[in-house]
Parts: sequence; C-alpha cells; structure tokens
Amino acid sequence: MSATDAGTDAGTASAPRRSHTGTDPVSRGEAVPVPGPGPGPGPDCEDTLDLRLPEGFLALCAEEEATRSGTTRPMPAGDPDGVATPATAPSAPPVRPAVPQDDDLLGHLADWDPVTTPAGAFHLVPVQLDRDLPLVARWMNDPTAAVFWELAGDEAVTERHLRAQLDGDGRSVPCLGVLDGTPMSYWEIYRADLDPLARHYPARPHDTGIHLLIGEVSARGRGLGSTLLRAVADLVLDRRPVCARVVAEPDLRNTPSIAAFLSAGFRFSAEVHLPGKRAALMVRERLLRRLL
Repeated sequence: MSATDAGTDAGTASAPRRSHTGTDPVSRGEAVPVPGPGPGPGPDCEDTLDLRLPEGFLALCAEEEATRSGTTRPMPAGDPDGVATPATAPSAPPVRPAVPQDDDLLGHLADWDPVTTPAGAFHLVPVQLDRDLPLVARWMNDPTAAVFWELAGDEAVTERHLRAQLDGDGRSVPCLGVLDGTPMSYWEIYRADLDPLARHYPARPHDTGIHLLIGEVSARGRGLGSTLLRAVADLVLDRRPVCARVVAEPDLRNTPSIAAFLSAGFRFSAEVHLPGKRAALMVRERLLRRLL
C-alpha cells in the first residue's frame, strides 16, 4: 500500500497512506542477545552474598502474591488512599496508583493556535466529515492531485480515506490548512514512528510525519508549499517537545515536492522503497532547524 508524500507549490501530492487506522501496529526494535556471565569466581572466592531486601519491597511482593491467591481483604472504609492491603502482608506504606499518562498521540492538535507566516495567518483545523468532505473530495479529483493521492472518484472514496483516520486511535489527524480564513490545503499530521513507514527507515520515538496537498489551484505556484511546510514543521516541533524530527516521504518522481521540502529546511536523508513507490525520505531535525 503506497505511502503519501506532500504536495508542492505546483499542487502535486502523493499516493495515499491508507494505513493510518491504528490496526497495524509497528514493531520497533529487536531483541538483543544478553551477554552471558563472566568467568566464575576462583576456588578461593566466597560465592554467596548476604542480600537484605528493603521491607517495602517485601511488602509489595507479599501484596502481589496475596492478590493472586485471592486473600486480599476488603478495603477499609477509612483507607484514605483507596488501596486494599493483603491480610497477611506486613505493615507497609500504601501503594498509590500510577497517574494516568496523556494518551493523545499528537499533542492535542485540535488546540494548536494559528501561526503567522510570510503568506498570512495559517491555522491547522482538524477535518469534520459533515463540513469538509465535499471540499476535500473536490481537491482529490483534481487531475494533478489524483496522480499521486489516487483518491479520485465520488465522495465515498475520500470519505473512506478520512474515516479510517478519524475512527482510528489518533496516530494520524487529517486537517484543513486555513490561510487568512480561507481553506486552501489538505494536511495529514501523523506519528511516523507508529506508522508502517517506520519499517523502512531507522525511526525514532515520536517522529512526526507530514503529508500536504495544495488544494486550490489559485494557491499553487506562489511559493506557498515551502512556506507552509516550514511553518507546520516549526509548529510540530514547538507544540510537541518530545518530537526531535519531522519527516516526509515524497515520491522520487515528484521533484517539485522534494524541492519544496528542501526550501522548507528539510534535508534528503535516504531513498526508501515503500509499497507502491520509491520515496525520498526528507527530515527536519530540531537541532538543525535554525541552520537549515
């Protein structure tokens, strides 16, 4: 299944990434053999240790064992921490439940504010099907866009592509790019490290990917592609401190797209072979963002 690459000032875009559904988790890393123990002690060495475990650790072990065996007593009414303790466990400080971690995979993109660019005020607005489907479907049927996105057809074709992301786990968010109040581009901001793309390059945790289509013909050929790519890459890095890199994978045939990424401060990292296309892996790194 082909991966999407960003559109350019000329309005070109890429083959669709229909894998942003959350149903195809990516296995990152591989098991590393653990070295065996070194040479054993000599004949004159003492081979035992007097190891004393902390009382708190022993209490936790006892609590876990009691829970498995069904001997945990009911929680007392006066237990301020809401934690039941085993009837047989020694007295120990109550164990507080872990604080739930934020499970938003893209840093609450819907809350990102507009940014000022040389072209005007720009805002990423998450797609709403009932409001935006006719517009996005019209853009996808533009002959230039259809070559790479392959979503030409009636609205149902585009709807399936959008719904796969909207009904997923949030690893990809389809957005409208609104410039000075006018929708003029389509974006997909996605977690590249959780995407099948990660199988094809040395992904790092929280790598964030970008796909772009300049939808309105009147907005093409004005240098907007590189201007907006730079703005959105900066926005991702500013709003997602854990993200060290923004990546993209335009089709190698799409030279205007590659040129737009280079002008936006991305660098060509490698050629990658993806299902359906050969792509240029473009990378913009946080450490180099002020230099490129």
